[in-house]
Amino acid sequence: MKIFVAGLPLDMDDAELEEFFEKFGTVESVKVAIDRQTGKSRGFAFVEMPVSSEAREAIATLNNLGIGKKVLVVKEATDDPSQRMPGQPNRFSGPSSRSPRSGSGRPPGRY
Repeated sequence: MKIFVAGLPLDMDDAELEEFFEKFGTVESVKVAIDRQTGKSRGFAFVEMPVSSEAREAIATLNNLGIGKKVLVVKEATDDPSQRMPGQPNRFSGPSSRSPRSGSGRPPGRY
C-alpha cells in the first residue's frame, strides 16, 4: 500500500521517516519529496508498505501525530485530484514546458 505523509519537519530524511514506519512492519520504500532548486525537503513523502494491515495500523497511529511544531497527515495515497491537500496545484494542468508556446509570451492587453 502506498501512503502519503504530509507535515514533515523539513529536516527529516528518508532514513528517519523509514524508522517511524518500520515500527509497524515491513517498509518497501520511502521517498521524501525534495525541491529541485533548493535541494531541501518539501515537507511531504510517500511510503510503501507491502502488507495492508501493517500500513493501516501505521496510518491510524501516525495520522495527527505532533512532531515539534508540525502535525503529520498520514493517509493512503490516491491519484484522485479531489483528494489533494489544499493549495497543491494539479501538476498536469497548464501548458507543458516542453511544448512550444504560441504568441509573444507577453500577457494579453498589457503592451
